[in-house]
Amino acid sequence: MAATDKEMIKRQILPYLSPPLKKIITELNEQQYSNLEEIRLRSGQPLVLKIGDKDYTINLSGQLVNGLKNTYMVTEDDIYRTIASISDNSLYAFEEEIRRGFITVPGGHRAGLAGQVLIEGNQVRTIKNFSGICFRIAREIKNCASEVISAINPAGSTIRNTLIISPPRCGKTTILRDTARIISSTGPRNVVIIDERSEIAGCYHGIPQLDVGPRTDVIDACPKALGMIMAVRSLSPQVIVTDEIGRREDVEAIQECINAGVAVISSVHASDLKELNRRPVMKDLVEQKCFQLGILLSRRKGPGTIEEIIRWD
Repeated sequence: MAATDKEMIKRQILPYLSPPLKKIITELNEQQYSNLEEIRLRSGQPLVLKIGDKDYTINLSGQLVNGLKNTYMVTEDDIYRTIASISDNSLYAFEEEIRRGFITVPGGHRAGLAGQVLIEGNQVRTIKNFSGICFRIAREIKNCASEVISAINPAGSTIRNTLIISPPRCGKTTILRDTARIISSTGPRNVVIIDERSEIAGCYHGIPQLDVGPRTDVIDACPKALGMIMAVRSLSPQVIVTDEIGRREDVEAIQECINAGVAVISSVHASDLKELNRRPVMKDLVEQKCFQLGILLSRRKGPGTIEEIIRWD
């Protein structure tokens, strides 16, 4: 039997929290756990839970509160006990993850970090004096891509180069993950995920924590452009999946993949086609017909609402 959201969060996330935080969050009901997306800790500020589209604070009895009064205030001790737990009491062992601004924990959940950033040679050397932690809860929703997979991969046809267009928090990463899983499972096709921010596969120590399919390789924590070229040269992909393109080097890498006969499925932050076309790099990519299909998402009926399927071919 599949674990409920409440069981999953209690097993995979609450153990990392300081005892006072763990105690009050345990009091949430099943529905609140099902819609819980983020747990935000800020030193000296109220504990904030993002449940669905709303932010709530919480009191000492575990009851949700709409305002900022009579709520649990996060302490410096809460921050440092939680940091110690997610780093297994060894910040040095997680030095590379800390430089990227987050630590991924088993289950694919991410703990984003706020604090004092130390710079060395225009690069982040580390973060210290932590002041905030944001747990983003990873969920996989199998078959959420079933509505679009026939457009991406028509029967008897090749995979269409596809761009998922979406504002933040509209389910694009979840749909990308499920698309990779379906293509990898029903192909047979070799899929490579370039997971720069460890969000698609949710890797922990290099191992995907979320189901991305049996014929899928993951290049984790690697810049997208570099990862795409690495994949083409060494992993013989038929499909490359990556998230949140937008830099000139991403575009050049996508063009190289397509010229090599590799299909590309990716996403971009934009609320609609007008916003997309206001970005010169993305406008060029669309006008050059690198992508054959566009999928526009919203949150109108909840995350993953498909507003439009655009055919550019």
